[in-house]
Amino acid sequence: MKIYPVILSGGSGTRLWPLSRAVLPKQLLPLVSDRTMLQDTALRLHGRPQMMAPLVVCGNEHRFLVAEQMREIGIAPLGILLEPVGRNTAPAVAAAAHYLRAIDADAVMLVLPADHVIENVDAFYAAIEHAGAMVDGGALATFGIVPTAPETGYGYIQSGKPAAAAQCYSVDRFVEKPDRATAEGFVAAGNYYWNSGMFLFRADSYLKELQQYAPAIANATESAVNKDYRDLDFCRLDEASFTACPSDSIDYAVMEHTRHAIVVPADIGWNDVGSWSALWEVQQQDAQGNATRGDVYLDDVSGSLVRAESRIVAVVGVKDVVVVETNDAVLVCHKDQVQRVKNIVEHLKTKQRTEHLHHTKVYRPWGCYEGIDIGERFQVKRITVNPGGKLSLQMHHHRAEHWIVVSGTARVTCGDQVTLLTENESTYIPIGTTHRLENPGKLPLHLIEVQSGSYLGEDDIVRLEDVYQRA
Repeated sequence: MKIYPVILSGGSGTRLWPLSRAVLPKQLLPLVSDRTMLQDTALRLHGRPQMMAPLVVCGNEHRFLVAEQMREIGIAPLGILLEPVGRNTAPAVAAAAHYLRAIDADAVMLVLPADHVIENVDAFYAAIEHAGAMVDGGALATFGIVPTAPETGYGYIQSGKPAAAAQCYSVDRFVEKPDRATAEGFVAAGNYYWNSGMFLFRADSYLKELQQYAPAIANATESAVNKDYRDLDFCRLDEASFTACPSDSIDYAVMEHTRHAIVVPADIGWNDVGSWSALWEVQQQDAQGNATRGDVYLDDVSGSLVRAESRIVAVVGVKDVVVVETNDAVLVCHKDQVQRVKNIVEHLKTKQRTEHLHHTKVYRPWGCYEGIDIGERFQVKRITVNPGGKLSLQMHHHRAEHWIVVSGTARVTCGDQVTLLTENESTYIPIGTTHRLENPGKLPLHLIEVQSGSYLGEDDIVRLEDVYQRA
């Protein structure tokens, strides 16, 4: 049996603001280890028997970050499917199923969200093997996490009779997030498990059930895959077909209706890191129960999570709080109130602010830039271009630019002239002039850009040519 991991890397992680933003969501951040959550997910089963290269499903705006993060850990994905719009998990898994079935008629899919923590990988692999004994018979297996507490933030799965294979059970029902008393009853009963959102099944088995219970999703995603096209290293699903697809979760669309669902209990040290308190639980803590990261000073603090990204953060005389500092925002809340963080994101959207969308540092396929000052008719950025990186050939209608090289070598196209600039050299790009910045060297190029003009928005970029096909 060949098992194809399907990593779902969508979502924006609003409950982990201000670290998680729409352009840089939690699965692309190093929250728990020195690697990002996507990287940890891909590495978790890499090299295990039967495991093939992963198929990653993500949004268009994250494509270059996903590709770069996979390259950093030395894993070449089977493919990177780009969703033109978010349509929840049922369509994402369906698109992956159609894609895999065209490659391997007997493909078995291991569906994994990109933002989960699994501490006991051996136990997880054992659970996969138990589920694998059932999938050739058409079973759709989900992994039920053995509960360690009466959590009210998770859905539950009630198991029924033992199935034909060891450690596999029929599913009696799926239960929405319960209140505290109900959750305590579930834990005491012993046959209720947290719904992990991870699955194992044959691609054709899932599509058969989807066709029966949600045919509109099955048909729309089949069309989206049949009309897909290559864009560099990515596979773009057809926009019209996928946009027309209904939005639904895999649980609502299939698992709650099918007669072929089974649950495999899994005691694997699982956490979906769905809030700051959940992140505090999985991080290493000091003797006072504090989890810290960055330049942090604590005095008489206990049971808290404190994270500093760009400066010293000092916390004195409190307990059970969350303090998260980034370059442009600070969050302070009680650990019991972390679910209300999403309300902050909604407020920022309503006020048409940008702090929920991106950080001051913005990643691009060629490197990154960071805003360091802005005022009336001017803006200053710190730009890093990776070795071999090349910005688009472009022009601006409303702004001029001054570039000062801090380190590295820059190849600058300005109109018809091409020049090389090195450390401490500078150049000027007039308004309306076609230009391009490249790094021909083997070391990163660092420079300071000063923009001046009547309008400084990122949408004042007319791309004439682009190696990343953004023109």
